[in-house]
Amino acid sequence: MSGHLPPLPFGRPIIGDEEKRAVMEVLDGPILVHGPRAQDFESAFAAWTGAPHAVSVASCTAGMHLIYFALGYGPGDEVIVPAQTHAATAHAVALTGATPVFVDAEPRTGNIDIDRIEAAVTPRTRAIAVVHFLGEPVDMDRVVAIARRHGLFVLEDCALAFGTRHHGTHAGLLGDAGVFSFYPVKHMTTAEGGIVVTRDAALADRLVRQRAFGVDRSHGERAVPGAYDVTMLGFNYRMNEIEAALGLEQLKRLDGFLERRRANHTALAAGLADIPGLDILPASAGERQSSYYCLQVVLASALAVHRPAILARLKELGIGTSVYYPRPVPLMTWYHERGGYTADDFPVATRISDGSISLPVGPHLDSADINRIADAVRLAMKDVGP
Repeated sequence: MSGHLPPLPFGRPIIGDEEKRAVMEVLDGPILVHGPRAQDFESAFAAWTGAPHAVSVASCTAGMHLIYFALGYGPGDEVIVPAQTHAATAHAVALTGATPVFVDAEPRTGNIDIDRIEAAVTPRTRAIAVVHFLGEPVDMDRVVAIARRHGLFVLEDCALAFGTRHHGTHAGLLGDAGVFSFYPVKHMTTAEGGIVVTRDAALADRLVRQRAFGVDRSHGERAVPGAYDVTMLGFNYRMNEIEAALGLEQLKRLDGFLERRRANHTALAAGLADIPGLDILPASAGERQSSYYCLQVVLASALAVHRPAILARLKELGIGTSVYYPRPVPLMTWYHERGGYTADDFPVATRISDGSISLPVGPHLDSADINRIADAVRLAMKDVGP
């Protein structure tokens, strides 16, 4: 089927002349870090999301870790996290010495099972971390209500949640803080990098200091160059000017990127709707707005054993795919060895991980590409199915 057609990658950054010019302006200038572009990018991203405060960081993982560190979490503390997520969500907790406490997914969306959160709360619990799985919004009203009853902080992992909204409020502003990722295949990119959004001015100020070694004043605040004090422990978690310049231009295109993803997801879901054995995870619209990161299908239990063959066939047909995620985080070796978790502890997350195929809907694809993906899935299912 693929013939002479070029392969369709799962994701690809779209970099235009504007981005290239912006990066070259930085490289032609004298400032690569601690410059104005990072501040401009923070202001622009805050305006786009409606956030009162935005703090750029080196990555989404760095941002989450920095928040927990700023809050003083450490050994003996616990943070509730979803089992169905990237390892970074749990790593950010573990890096402080605190313990991630895993909660299974709900089958309809892949998001954390809110019905199971309260049972995971102990006297040691300090926070609840939620992930808007593949950009599908968590019911944050319920999560926040649980958190407030127990005096817990709510962190939103928004790595895939650009454009995700709940009752009109952008993801990241529904809890106490949210963190975004600008990795190359995300909705927009800064090559690497991340950003924290929050309504809490005191937290934002602390993050600004602790992302840069805990110094007491920025370069622009120093009356004498090189004169500063260190008033708290901190990291080197800054975003540089090259990344910020790239992000500023990407942000101008983000609305168009999101609209293309929505259209592609809608078309692909329609193209796959009548294939038996495929359960398409939903992408909400209206009051609960998805970011349409990818289209996730979950194979029926009897077909899950054929997933490697289906993925291989799709590759032969030139269709890029991914798996979100290869296994629940508590079943990853590092966490399994420490917690002794089994698949029976997280049956829904295990089913999604074992049976899922993530299909591309990014703005690098046009309507003909989407039709080609649907045809390829149909052919792959026919070729290797039972």
